[in-house]
Amino acid sequence: MPRTAAEVHNDLVLEPRDVKFDWSRLPLHWIPDEPFATHTINVLHLLLPEGERWFTEVFKDALPLITDEQLREEVLGFIGQEAIHAEAHQEVLDHMLGQGLDPRPYVRQIAWLFQRVLGPKPHLSPRRRRENTIERVAFVAAIEHFTAFLGNWALNSPGLERADADRTMLDLLRWHGAEEVEHRSVAFDLLVHLDRGYGRRIRGMLLGGPLLVHLWVRGVRFLLAADPELRGRLKPSWRQAWDVSQRGMLPDPIQSVRSGLRYFKPRYHPTQEGSSAQALGYLATSPAARAAAAR
Repeated sequence: MPRTAAEVHNDLVLEPRDVKFDWSRLPLHWIPDEPFATHTINVLHLLLPEGERWFTEVFKDALPLITDEQLREEVLGFIGQEAIHAEAHQEVLDHMLGQGLDPRPYVRQIAWLFQRVLGPKPHLSPRRRRENTIERVAFVAAIEHFTAFLGNWALNSPGLERADADRTMLDLLRWHGAEEVEHRSVAFDLLVHLDRGYGRRIRGMLLGGPLLVHLWVRGVRFLLAADPELRGRLKPSWRQAWDVSQRGMLPDPIQSVRSGLRYFKPRYHPTQEGSSAQALGYLATSPAARAAAAR
């Protein structure tokens, strides 16, 4: 008898896959003739190295608060996967620098946000440190909702293939997306374990959702302005974003908003988003993941 979706998800054992990518032949505009779409997705590389390092630090701070052994193992698996995600995207940033596009000014701002504004507060009392840790877990849970949405889109959208996107970058996006779908419920389950209240979860989304959109828009503007081939000639607009999304190279904005609104449902759970079986299916065929398994 075929296993149900819930059984597949519940049987997952999260494992870090030590993937390697060769970026030596990656063109600056890895979606041919589509610099706007390329750089809109490239914002991932600006945000994720610092962001996912911050995720792992938050979860390390939360480990002493966990009393469920299975959840602890899932959190450890999440930490391992996110650490590799950060390094994989960092390599793309390093490659951009070699192509004449310097991402460091924007990345320094992101580092300041995560390390200083959203970082730990050791001067607080033990009780307030605990509350601060749970607040940051709520923030991570909200962001992980969107990364799972993006991962599910990457696995299911043929638009990038139709546009002849670079195959190595496509594998990075889908490998990462598959792991985001695979561990999509860990942050949410950790939050519920630490605080079952609805208010904290919603507060995390009300803060995290708009901040993510703001950082993404700023990232697109930065990359288009810093692109040495464009020399500031291409200005971003919402009309462009809509047009590119309708050609399948970016997520549909309406679907993105609907995904965010689903998080507010009292009975919401991340397993309602995406398919663990599909994620595992891609990870079994991903060139980078297969090479990592062989090593």
